[in-house]
Amino acid sequence: MKRPGRASAASRTDETARPRGKDGRWPGWVYDEGVEPDYRFSFANERTFLAWVRTSLALLAAGVALDVVELSIPSIAQYAIAVLLAALGLLSALAAWIRWARAERAIRRGEPLPHFGFGALFVIVVVVAAVGLMAAGLDNTP
Repeated sequence: MKRPGRASAASRTDETARPRGKDGRWPGWVYDEGVEPDYRFSFANERTFLAWVRTSLALLAAGVALDVVELSIPSIAQYAIAVLLAALGLLSALAAWIRWARAERAIRRGEPLPHFGFGALFVIVVVVAAVGLMAAGLDNTP
């Protein structure tokens, strides 16, 4: 039963609603561009997105595990590397979505795929975390 004076969620048109595309898909700034591509390209882009999400989850899990498990390295180094891995996991999830959206829009427009600068930063931070763990572990060898 409908209450008088209340609009249904589907019929509301206020500023808090997400901007949808012409065909109702979100985000509109991606789907309103260009032409509908071959679905294989969109699926390939989505697989790349999901691979980055898996990597993000693995980094978050590594950060949590490093914080919980007692290692023979200084606790401040262990905590710092755990926070670094968790933050990188969160950043990579956000970067995955941005990369997916930019690539999907470029595919729809028929443009070259955009540069993905986060990849270089990602590799550098992972290498720094690995070197930090190895250095902290070598300091505590008997």
